[in-house]
Amino acid sequence: MEDNKKVSGALKTHLLWPLILTPFLVIMTLQLYYVGVTAGIVGSVYLGVYIIIALILYNFNKSSIMSNMINYAQGYNTAQKHLIYTMDIPYAHIDSECNIIWSNDKFKTLVDSELYNLTNMTAIFPDVTSNLLPEHSDNISDGLPVTEKHIVFNDYFLKVIIKRLDLHELDFAEDEENLSLFRGSDVLFSVYLYDETELVNAITRLNDQDIVMGLLYIDNYEDSLANCDEMQRSLLMALVEREISKYIQALDGIYRKLEKDRYFIIFQHKYLENAHKDKFAILDAVRNVTVGNDDTHVTISIGLGIHADSYIKRYEYARTAIDLALGRGGDQAVIKDGENIFYYGGNSVQKDNNTRVRARVKAHALHELMLTAGQVYIMGHSNCDIDSFGASVGIYRIARSIERKARIIIDPEDISSIKPMYSKYTASSYYDGFSITPDEAEAHITPDTLLVVVDVNRASLTQCPALFGKTKNIVVIDHHRQTDDRILNQTLSYIEPFASSASEMVTEFFQYIGDGIRPRPLEADTLYAGIMVDTNNFSVQTNVRSFEAVAYLKRNGADITRVRKTFRSEPSEYMLRAHAVSNAEIYRDSFAITRIPTGSTGNPSVIGAKVANSLLDMENIKASFVLSEHKSRIHINARSIDEVNVQIIMEKLGGGGHLSVAATQLDCPMEVAVEQLKNVLDKMIEEGDLL
Repeated sequence: MEDNKKVSGALKTHLLWPLILTPFLVIMTLQLYYVGVTAGIVGSVYLGVYIIIALILYNFNKSSIMSNMINYAQGYNTAQKHLIYTMDIPYAHIDSECNIIWSNDKFKTLVDSELYNLTNMTAIFPDVTSNLLPEHSDNISDGLPVTEKHIVFNDYFLKVIIKRLDLHELDFAEDEENLSLFRGSDVLFSVYLYDETELVNAITRLNDQDIVMGLLYIDNYEDSLANCDEMQRSLLMALVEREISKYIQALDGIYRKLEKDRYFIIFQHKYLENAHKDKFAILDAVRNVTVGNDDTHVTISIGLGIHADSYIKRYEYARTAIDLALGRGGDQAVIKDGENIFYYGGNSVQKDNNTRVRARVKAHALHELMLTAGQVYIMGHSNCDIDSFGASVGIYRIARSIERKARIIIDPEDISSIKPMYSKYTASSYYDGFSITPDEAEAHITPDTLLVVVDVNRASLTQCPALFGKTKNIVVIDHHRQTDDRILNQTLSYIEPFASSASEMVTEFFQYIGDGIRPRPLEADTLYAGIMVDTNNFSVQTNVRSFEAVAYLKRNGADITRVRKTFRSEPSEYMLRAHAVSNAEIYRDSFAITRIPTGSTGNPSVIGAKVANSLLDMENIKASFVLSEHKSRIHINARSIDEVNVQIIMEKLGGGGHLSVAATQLDCPMEVAVEQLKNVLDKMIEEGDLL
């Protein structure tokens, strides 16, 4: 190898300069011959001596310089190897199969001898596999493809950086040791292991000490204690506050009473994990508090805000969370972490809310908004049902009664479930032009338009979500529990999870919004039908206010027989429902799951709702789920009586609803949807969310 060593580049040029100048001396000597022969001979002698000395110096200096360079390179190579071996960062070379080719002393110290003998990186670090090795298209660092991964090894938190070296692009021609080491390999990967243990522990400590702000409300304080005498009320509230105090103290937190039924709480984030594990056991503890033989139970709602940039924003998160908890019926805890929302509890049967004060206040507020609006647009949810249509018709009648221009937004291709009732309106000249398509509404809406949304509080599920950016006057009237995908920037919101239906809520408005405003007989029929269908013939989610609303509609011309005839099923649909019931699968002894055949006539999701109600008549069935395909999407209708909260189940699949009535839509094949549903049920049973 030494014979092949050559001097090149600037160094070679420097050594050759004496020889490069020789031609100039030759020319000078020739010119001396023109001056005189004697001068030319003398110059030639000196020229010859110069050339001989230059050649001797070139050969001598070349050998000397090469010897010094080789000695320096060998010393530098030794120092370099020593530095790499003793580098304070664990470092190794691996091949494309993760076999360890070479490693430094720090790597060997990190990995005990027993593991190091495995000679494979994946065997030592299971998270470092061949899939992690960078390709040419991966991120580039220092001109090399690189990948990163954070792993845990023994008690260390490590950041793994892997860089790719393509050997055919490197020149090892002068390094016999490297040639023998890498011969047969096309690529080499350098692995760096950075110890992040102290950094991770510091971040963990900071996160643990982060402040969690929250609000705790007693649900329906006055209604819950209405049947208690003064002494029982004082004792009951003392016991409730004791449970609150015990729980907050267990979290090493503090609480302060803001009002008689509202508390502000604060504790460190590290204790939030305890609340996660016991699923906010305080909800059950407070619910189980009783005084004597009295069956009065108090429930609470909790809203927590975490991971905000400021304490003010964290408190706003807590306010949003408590509003969601109350909007979903109370008796639950909600955590808001930025854009993420987490729900706990909400499994108890909701108490009836018999007070009408809130309905009267909302009715007057809606009346004032209508009086100042240029026009009124009413919109329900997509895949329109009779409750959505009935509530829309009720708002339409109120607007027309106070001489406001009103239109109901309905997609003509989305009326299969309400077609018998809808056709009665289109056949009447009185209702000429009462509806408008979503495209027409989007084209004609103005900034002073009042947009009233009924029977839905999720923007993505409305008939025309694009309208929300075109007006600031938005009213939401709904009886479903709120979710984090709720409609924002509402001028007026009336969310009442205790109500049986949106039609019931709108019917109450007629009684408070003004004198002389009454529904016409056809409109009363539609509102009655909305209540009847949503309550499954008054067997689900009904309360005193439901029957009072029906009585009001009956006094204003609603005909029960006429409504029943309007919504009778065709023989083919009835047979289809019977087929779905007979083919139901009983899953885990408690859940009935069936499907509506693809290609069925009518609206499969509406048929599915009827089938789901029928399945609950079977003994030992806690909840029923009916899957159907409609407009290339899988619809799941879920029903229960009182043992299972189907709303929470549907929320895990992207839907929502009530404790006993819920639904969702999935973009996947039918078999995949069934599997997803079963996986959710299995997971909730394993975690104790379902009994």
